[in-house]
Amino acid sequence: GFAGLGSVGLAWAARWWAVVGLTQFGVNHIRLKPGGLSSLRHWHEEQDEFLVVTEGRLTLIEDSGETELAPGDCAAFPKGAANGHHLANKAGVDGCFVVVGARTRTERVWYSDVDMTVSDDETGGGTFTRQDGSPIERDV
Repeated sequence: GFAGLGSVGLAWAARWWAVVGLTQFGVNHIRLKPGGLSSLRHWHEEQDEFLVVTEGRLTLIEDSGETELAPGDCAAFPKGAANGHHLANKAGVDGCFVVVGARTRTERVWYSDVDMTVSDDETGGGTFTRQDGSPIERDV
C-alpha cells in the first residue's frame, strides 16, 4: 500500500455505474460498519459529488466541523471547493449512503489530513504524490 493509507472500514461498496454502463457519472451505494470511514478526508479539483444517507446515522466531517446526517439528509461538494470531507459511522449500527459524482477524463484529489494527492490521467492511470508534487514511495 501507500504510506499513510489503511483500512477505512467499508462493509461494502456497490459500483452501480459500472454494472449498468454509465459513462458520465458514477453512482455508488456504500455501507459503513460502526467505526468506519467512507474514505480519507478529501476534495476534488474536477468532479462534483452529491450524497444522500439511506440508512442509519452518519457524521459528515468537513473543514468547518461535524454534522450528523440521518436517512434522507443530503450533502453536496462542488468541484474545486477545497473543503476536505468524508463520512464517519459513530453509531453502533451499520449506516448506508448513495454517492453520485462526475466522471471526468482527468482528475486531481487532495487529501486534507495526509500529505497526498492523486492525479488521474486520460488513460485511467493514477499518480500518487505529496502535496508539494514530490513522489510518494510505496511501503515495502
